[in-house]
Formats: sequence, C-alpha cells, structure tokens
Amino acid sequence: MPLNPQPPGSARSAAELNERIRGLWMRTGGRLSAEQRREYEKLVTEWAAAVREEVVRAA
Repeated sequence: MPLNPQPPGSARSAAELNERIRGLWMRTGGRLSAEQRREYEKLVTEWAAAVREEVVRAA
C-alpha cells in the first residue's frame, strides 16, 4: 500500500513510523519488491524528519 504524505501538523511520530518500518520488513521476510522499497524509503525519510522534529521540540 503506498504511503500518502501527511499534511503539516499531522505528522506521525517517530515511534509509529518505526513500527510501520518494522512491520514492512516482517511482512516481506526482509525482501522488498520495487514498490515496497519505495514505501520503505518514504517511511525512513518521514521517520528521520519526525526524529529531527522531536529533538527540536525537546531542545
């Protein structure tokens, strides 16, 4: 299932994104199709942004 970008202000937490990434790997047994690889890349990019946002808020 493709990942839809989140509108500003409603971004998912790093923890939620981490769970989605782990779930993707579990569902695929560690082997991603081209479509799943694109989803993974989007999730990781969104996760990194969420981590940065959480660090900024904590500072």
